[in-house]
This record gives sequence, structure tokens and C-alpha cells, in this order.
Amino acid sequence: MFDTLTTRLSDAARSLSGKGRLTENNIKDTLRQVRLALLEADVALPVVKGFVDRISVRVIGEEVGRSLTPGQALIKIIHGELVGLLGGQHAPLDFKAQPPVVILLAGLQGAGKTTTAAKLAKRLMDREKKRVMLVSVDVHRPAAILQLQTLAEEVGALHCPSSVDDKPVSIVDRAIDAAKRSHADVLIIDTAGRLHVDDDMMQEVVAVQARAKARETLFVVDSMAGQDAVNAATAFDNSLPLTGIVLTKADGDAKGGVALSVREVTGKPIRFLGVGEKVDALEAFHPERMASRILGMGDVLTLVEEIESGVGKDKAQKLAKKIQKGKGFDLSDLRDQLQQMIDMGGLGAMLDKLPMPGNVNAAALKDNANEQQMRRQVALINAMTPGERRFPKTINGSRKKRIATGSGAQIQDVNRLLKQHMQMEKMMKKMSRGGMKKMLRGMPGGALPPGLR
Repeated sequence: MFDTLTTRLSDAARSLSGKGRLTENNIKDTLRQVRLALLEADVALPVVKGFVDRISVRVIGEEVGRSLTPGQALIKIIHGELVGLLGGQHAPLDFKAQPPVVILLAGLQGAGKTTTAAKLAKRLMDREKKRVMLVSVDVHRPAAILQLQTLAEEVGALHCPSSVDDKPVSIVDRAIDAAKRSHADVLIIDTAGRLHVDDDMMQEVVAVQARAKARETLFVVDSMAGQDAVNAATAFDNSLPLTGIVLTKADGDAKGGVALSVREVTGKPIRFLGVGEKVDALEAFHPERMASRILGMGDVLTLVEEIESGVGKDKAQKLAKKIQKGKGFDLSDLRDQLQQMIDMGGLGAMLDKLPMPGNVNAAALKDNANEQQMRRQVALINAMTPGERRFPKTINGSRKKRIATGSGAQIQDVNRLLKQHMQMEKMMKKMSRGGMKKMLRGMPGGALPPGLR
């Protein structure tokens, strides 16, 4: 997400290289580049105009500090304005109500409401330790009701059954009663959508919201919908007491202008980002972190949080003890590491959150670090015997052939995997002998970045 905008804004900042101060003359063309970058990213025109005007007021005559170049000074100003445009501060969900706290999801058909309901349920169960029930009031699409039931079973949430023969408000009454009897902390209501905004849909969702007395009413919007998403957000905001926005399919949008536009137009905070098809692919939205991502500064804090929640503590502690004792980092350990990265969205998802220098081709890195390659490596390790995983040096030519055949790969794939493991094993041994401190001393500043300390 935001790949196009990131590139264009970085180019705009670099155009100021060699300047000693930000003046009206040298900033005019740069602001034009910023304006074009935002428009190309599908940011709504009124939002672009207001954003550029605010930057212009702040930037002209700005003294450049000794530690900053004009380009860095501009990026600092743009970062501040982006944080404001995206909402300023993270807005968590409000659970200060008598259970069950009702969360209603509204939006157009195809925006991803049903999938988002399941993702949100899983997140609340895993992160907030909430007992969650799901219910669908989409009586126009039997498939939507069945889909939500299937997803509820997949994530382990409670489910209140519904039927196309029921009235939406009657389903709400039954679901609230069922949630109370099941001692659910949260009830998530998935509402019906249409391909476009119409009066019937609006009347239905308004009636459901009023009956449910929803604590949170979230507008779910497809981040790739462009200007249509902004128009839909405005219509829903005029009819419903929206409390926040969920942007779906954010992993498939290189532009990202919808995030900037919808927040500015509705004035409602963006609560979550859908970043993949998996049921755990839902990120909390932090304006400051997202502004850093847009400007190519990475988002280390979110990455650390994902690692902490995604890595199995038992396996992590077991591996840490092995490293401390200097025992071998075997192929089973490598498989665990690969699987954890796959579960977190692959290396590509991690690279999105790491700061990338201007001379690094992030797209090429993502292509090389694809999830399919990691899955192939996991398959290779699974095709080995427990003894081969524990003692990789015993894998000779005939064993390599058997492993390759058993996993549908080539012998060179086995060789490549064994070489990768050997390199990682050497690194682990260095760490067990105090090599980590030496490695840190060799880094600029002699320590890890602040977000990773």
C-alpha cells in the first residue's frame, strides 16, 4: 500500500538537494510534485488542495537545521501533516458498556464486511481476550449467512444463526439475547450491502443500528475503490452515526489515496486495515506509524507487535535456550522460523514495515522473498526424516534425491536449503559466543534502532 505515493514524495524531497534553505522559489516545483503525487494516488481533490496549502504555509521560510537537508526538512513537515490528515492519534475500540458490546459493520457489497467480521472477532479474542459472537442480518444473500457461519467456526467464535426468512431487526433481538445467555463480551453484526448506495439499504441498516444500539458502527470500505469509496463513505456518514472506518484489501493497493480521503471527508478515525485474505490479517491503524510508512520510514513498532503475537512463546524460548547453550540450530528450527514468517504474511509483508533507503529496490526484494518459495522450503524439510532434520550433514546424494522427489522439488533446491541452514547455524553459534554484541558494535550508532531495543 502507498508504494506509488512513497516513491513520488521521496523524489519530490530529493529535488531539493543542494539547497540551503526552503524558499518560495525552490519549493514551488516541489509542492507541484507533491500535489501530482497525491492526485495520482487517488486522493480526493479537495483533500489534496487543503493538504498542499497547509504544507506551503509551514514550509516557506523554514530554517533548515544543521542536522537536516532541505529535503529532510520537507519530509519532516509532510510527515506532521500526514499524521494530522490520518487522524492524529490511534483510536481503539470502546468497550466501556454493559456486555455484550455491539459492533456493527456497514458498507457496500464486496467491500469485505463478512471477512472483516471474522478477522475482527479473531483479533478481539486473541489480543483482548474477549468472548465474541457473530451474526449476519444480510437476509438478501443466503451465501453471506453461510459464509459468516463457516468463518465463525474457523476462528472459534460463537455464532447466532439467521435465515433469509427473518427480518433483520428480529435477528438483532435474538442475537443480543443469545449473546447475553452465552456471556459474550462482544456481538459483531454483519449487515447487508448493495453494489451502490440506495434508499432501501440505508433504511434497513439505519433500523438495524437503532435496534442494536451499537456502541461502534464501523464503515467497511474497499481501499481500491477510488473516488467511489469516498462518495459511499459520505453517504453512510450522513445516514449513520459512524464511529470509525475499516479499510480492506490494503495489501493489494499501491496507491492508498482512499485512506487519506475517507478520513478527511468523514472526520471519523480509521480503526483497522485489512492486509490479506487470512483471518488474522487485520492490523490496528496508527496514524503516526502509517505516515512513516508512506514516507518510506518503515513501521518497526507494528512489526515488533506482530512478531510478539505471532511467534509461539514455547518454541521461541526453546530456541533461545539452544542458542545460549551453543547447541545446533537444526532444520526443524529453520522450519519453525519459516512457518512463523509465512503466518505473518511472508517476508514481503515484513519488508513493508522496514525502513528502506532510497537506493534499495523494495519491489525486487519482495519478489525474491515470496511466500511460495518459503512454502517450498517447508515442504522440503517435511519430506525429511526426524534424524535428517536433526543431523543435516547426514543428507547425502541418495537422500537428497529422495527428499526432492518426496516434495516435488529439484536436488538443487535441497542443496540451496542446506546451504541456507548452514549459514544460519553459523550465525547462531556466533550469537551464542557473544557475537551479538560484536555485531551491534559494528552497526552505525552501535545499537539496534529505537523500535527494536
